[in-house]
Amino acid sequence: MYGLIGKMRAQPGQRDALIAILLEGTAAMPGCLSYVIAKDKADADALWITEAWDSQASHKASLALASVQAAIGKGRPLIAGFGERFETEPVGGQGLTG
Repeated sequence: MYGLIGKMRAQPGQRDALIAILLEGTAAMPGCLSYVIAKDKADADALWITEAWDSQASHKASLALASVQAAIGKGRPLIAGFGERFETEPVGGQGLTG
């Protein structure tokens, strides 16, 4: 399995709009076992994305999907920047299959 955990910063006051775009554009991604978007409780403009994939290749392929490309295009103006980014190797857990 392949995992990513990353922090994204929205333009001031745009976090909820960015979350809506991300949720819409990432609903059906082959090989995605888990895609969780969470609000940062300490920063009103930050969010965390935690992903689990069956493989790194599936993650890479997802970036070419029309829905993901559309979400990237729509969301880009609302993104102020990125913070920490970690690659992981998920080994299991509740809600995670594969």
